[in-house]
Amino acid sequence: MATTNDFQKKLLATFRVEAAERLKTIVNGLLQLERGASGSHQAEVIEALFREVHSLKGAARAVSSSEIERICKSCEALFAALQRASLTVSPTLMDLLHRVTAFTERLLANLGSTLSSEQSKMLDRMIGELDAALATGTDSSTTVPPGMEQRPPASSAALGPSGETVRIAISKLDSLLLQAEELLGSKLSAIQRTAELHSLLNEFAAWKRKLTAAQKELHSLAHSTERNGNHDTVNANELLELLDSSFSFLAGFEQRLSAIAKSSSRDQRSLSSLVDSLLEDVKKAVMLPFATLLEAFPKLVRDLAHDQRKGVDLTVRGAEIEIDRRILERLKDPLIHLIRNCIDHGIEAPEERKSRGKASRGTIMISVAHRNGNKIEITVEDDGAGIDPDKVRATAARKGLFTETAPVSDAEALDLIFQSGLSTSAMLTDLSGRGLGLAIVRENVERLGGTVSVESTVGRGSTFRLILPLTLATFQGFLVQLDNQLFVLPAANIERVLRFRPEDIRTAENRETIVVNGEIVSLARLADVLGMKRRDGLAPQSLQAVVLHAANKRMAFLVDAVVQEQEVLVKNLGPQLARVRNIAGATILGSGKVVPILNVPDLIKSAVRGAGAARPVPAAEVREEPIRRRSVLVVEDSITARTLLRTILESAGYSVVTAVDGIDALTQLRTSEFDIVVSDVDMPRMNGFDLTAKIRAEKKFADVPVVLVTALESREDRERGVEVGANAYIVKSSFDQSNLLDVVRRLV
Repeated sequence: MATTNDFQKKLLATFRVEAAERLKTIVNGLLQLERGASGSHQAEVIEALFREVHSLKGAARAVSSSEIERICKSCEALFAALQRASLTVSPTLMDLLHRVTAFTERLLANLGSTLSSEQSKMLDRMIGELDAALATGTDSSTTVPPGMEQRPPASSAALGPSGETVRIAISKLDSLLLQAEELLGSKLSAIQRTAELHSLLNEFAAWKRKLTAAQKELHSLAHSTERNGNHDTVNANELLELLDSSFSFLAGFEQRLSAIAKSSSRDQRSLSSLVDSLLEDVKKAVMLPFATLLEAFPKLVRDLAHDQRKGVDLTVRGAEIEIDRRILERLKDPLIHLIRNCIDHGIEAPEERKSRGKASRGTIMISVAHRNGNKIEITVEDDGAGIDPDKVRATAARKGLFTETAPVSDAEALDLIFQSGLSTSAMLTDLSGRGLGLAIVRENVERLGGTVSVESTVGRGSTFRLILPLTLATFQGFLVQLDNQLFVLPAANIERVLRFRPEDIRTAENRETIVVNGEIVSLARLADVLGMKRRDGLAPQSLQAVVLHAANKRMAFLVDAVVQEQEVLVKNLGPQLARVRNIAGATILGSGKVVPILNVPDLIKSAVRGAGAARPVPAAEVREEPIRRRSVLVVEDSITARTLLRTILESAGYSVVTAVDGIDALTQLRTSEFDIVVSDVDMPRMNGFDLTAKIRAEKKFADVPVVLVTALESREDRERGVEVGANAYIVKSSFDQSNLLDVVRRLV
C-alpha cells in the first residue's frame, strides 16, 4: 500500500508540473487571440490551444481529477467550434476563457483536496457559462471598451516550449551550487596558505643573509685571535665548525621549503582553475532566461488594464538574457509593483490619451541589457502621464519627509517617491495609494546588492531603472580597515579611493566636505556611521577615503586604510539577522577571519541621517501633553458589519461612534467632532456617496477624511468615490483588518 501511495504522490507531482506548463501556454494563446491574431495565424493559435486542452484533459483523467477534466472537456468543445468558425473570437469570450483558466489554476493548487461547496458551485457555474457560449454563440459585435480594440501581436512566438531540456529538482541544483560556492572558500584558503609559505621563505632568506654576514664576522675574528696566539682560538674554531654544519642543514631546509612553496603554488593554481570552472558551470546551470520571470506578466497586464478599462500593450526586450534564478525569484514582487504603478498611475484612460494626441492604448516596455560585465540593467518604461515633481514635493512636505530649506531639485523630488508612505494618488484603494509599493521595490533591490532610480517627463511617461548583479554568489570587493576591524565594500559601489590632508576638509552647512575632481562631496567618518569609537592619538598627516555611490547619491567615507581588492564569497546572516542596518552579509577570508560586508545604500542613508540629526532637547524644555484618543464615526446599516468595524477600531485604541445611514451620520457630525468617517456606500435614505458629497459641501467638516468600505468594486464606483471627495476606497471582497487600520492611521 505504501508503494502505491508513493507512486500516486509522484504521479500527482508530475501532473502539477505538466498542468502548470500547459495552463501557461493556454494563457499565452488566449492573449495572442485577444491581441488580434487573424487569418492563418489565428487558425494556428486555436489549433495549438485545442491540442493543449485535449492533452490536459487526458492528463487530468490519468490522475482522476474529474473537476479539471470536466472543464477541459467543455473548453475542448468550444475550441473545436472556433476551428469550425461556428463561434467567433470576441472580448466577452476571451474574458470567460481567462476566468476559466484562472479557476483551473486554483483547482490545480488545491489538487488532492475535496472541493468546498462554494468551489463546487463555481465549477458548475463555469461549465454552465462555457456550455452556454457554445450553444448560443457569442455576439461578435459586443461593444469593445474604448482603447481595448484588438491589435496585432508584437510577435508570433510558438505556444509550446522548445529545445532539449532535462528536469531536475531545484533543491538539487541549489545543493550543487552551495557546495561549489563552499569550494571557493577552500580556494581562498589555499591562496592564503601559499602566500604564507612564500612569506616564510622570504623571512628565512632574510635571516639567512644576516646569519651569513655573522659567519663572515666570526671567521675574521677566529683568524685574528689565531695570529695573536689567543687561547680562545680552539673555542672559536669549534663554534665555526658547528656553524658550518648548521649552514649545511639550513641549505637543505631552504631547498625543501622552496620546493613545498612551489608545489603549493602549483596546486593552488590548479585548484583555483578547477573551482572557478566548476563554479562558473554550476552558476550557468542555475541561471535562467529573464523570459521565465515574465511568463505571467502579459496576463497580469491584461487583467489590471481590463479592470481599469485601459488599453495597455506590454513589450519585452532582452528576455533571452540569463540571470541567477535566486535573483529572478526576488525580482518578481518588485516588477509586479512597478507594473501596477505604471498601469494605475502612469497610463491614462483612453479618452484622456486621445485628448492629448496619444494613441488610445498605452505601452509598457521592459528591457534587459548587460552592463559593466557582471551587472544587468532592467528598465520598466511607460508612455503615460509621467510624475509631476511639484506634486511630489508638495506631498513630501505635507508628510514631513524633508525639511531642508534649500530648494529640492526635480531629480531629488522624484527620488522621494521611494520613501515609505509617500503617494500622490488621490485616493487610497486596495490596489494603490498607500505609498508602500515603490518603497518595497527599493528595499528588495538593495537587498540584492542593486540600485533603483526613476526618470520622468510630465505628459510623456516614466522610466524606472534597476541595476543588479547577474549572480549572488561572488563579487569583487575591497577590504577596508577601521582600527583592528576589517570590512568589505563592494567594488561596484566604489567610485574611487583617494588620499588627502586633514586641512583639505571643509565645512558646509554643518557637514564636512572634500573636493573630488572639482566637485564638493560630503565626507562621513565610517567609524561614526557604524557606531565605532574613534582612535585616540595624534591626527595623521595623510587621510584615506573611499568615494561610494548608490541610487544617484555619492559620498566619501573616511577609513584608516584600504587593504586590498579580492574576490568575495557572500554568506547570509540567517533569518534572525535578515535585516541589520548597514550590513549586507559576511564573508570568510582565507585566514578564517569573518568579515562583515557593508550595505552601501544603507551607509549613505545612515550618514545623511546622522549629519542632519536634531539636537537633544533638554529635559526642562520637554512638555507633557495629554494624549487624546482619535474619534471615528462608523456609518453602516448592517448591524453585523457595524459591530465588526467598531470592534476592530476600538481594539486599536480609537473612540468609535456609530450611525445607521447617511442622514444619521450627518446628525452626528453636526453635534460632535470626529477625526475620520468610515462609511458603507449602499445604505437606505442616504448612501455613502451622497454622504461624502454633503460632508465636503459643509465648511465645518469639509477636511474630515472619509473612507468608503463597500462591496461595490467597479471602476465607475471608484471614480465616483474620487469625484465626491472620498480619501480611501476599500472593497469588502478584499477587506483585511490591518488594511483598514493602516488606512485610518495614514489619514488621521
